[in-house]
Amino acid sequence: MHVTESFLTYLQFERRYSNHTVSAYCNDLEQFSDFLNSHFDHLKPEHASHHQIRSWIVALIETKVSTRSIRRKLASLSSYYKHLIRNKVITSNPVQKVISPKINVQLPSFIRNSEMEDLLVRHDFGNDFEGLRNKLIIELLYTTGIRRSELLNLKVSEIDMTKTIIKVIGKGNKHRIVPLAQHTKPLIVDYLLERQCALNEINEQSPYLFITSKGKQTYPGLIYRTVTKHLNYVSTNSKKNPHILRHSFATSLLNNGADINVIKEILGHANLQATQVYTHNTSENLKSIYKQAHPRAK
Repeated sequence: MHVTESFLTYLQFERRYSNHTVSAYCNDLEQFSDFLNSHFDHLKPEHASHHQIRSWIVALIETKVSTRSIRRKLASLSSYYKHLIRNKVITSNPVQKVISPKINVQLPSFIRNSEMEDLLVRHDFGNDFEGLRNKLIIELLYTTGIRRSELLNLKVSEIDMTKTIIKVIGKGNKHRIVPLAQHTKPLIVDYLLERQCALNEINEQSPYLFITSKGKQTYPGLIYRTVTKHLNYVSTNSKKNPHILRHSFATSLLNNGADINVIKEILGHANLQATQVYTHNTSENLKSIYKQAHPRAK
């Protein structure tokens, strides 16, 4: 087996990364390999040095690839070379000699609580299978903060209605418990009834909570289109993707006094730094309230 294939197999079966993540790693390695082929006389990635990697970074910058994407590509390469070291193909990681371009920290966008209330309380999704499914997709993303990939892989058996929790399998196959909102339970019950009727009609069964009308596991595009379509009804925010509901969840908790360490655990962040970015939104919210409320602030 070629070393690149071995690496992707390792990501998929040992690290238990999602197909989407493995595909992203594969694309990054293929782009780097294509660059080496055209600029360094068919040099293989496993034989590249930090000089070739730097040249690739310069080429990416010149073609206006975003800093965030470049840093992700470097992370992919670094993981690849660590795998080669573990398998004694090489002895050192050339990425360690490459300085990643600095990224300007951008505040996470979020949907206002009032807008989400309009959507989930007053908007008519319909009471058929697809209407209830689509509403529950948005409800769970917004009230649990789980990632799109985690939502896709959520199974019916991982919902504990008695304890009001869901069991989530996150990045790196890490398991965590996420609280379930009480008012979400009736929606889950209604959806599960329609879901079973839909499966009975086509004589299918599925362990996954969210399925298509054909009884198959839902896919990333369906989740994305569902969220975008319905957020368009209530929000003028330029970003209307599934991840913005995760941002909205975290921002809402912080604005209402939740402990940042608790939010970190619920979101499944590996370190607190990833969660702290939401405190900037909270600070801006506090400043806005202060300016409006205090007579000496204006």
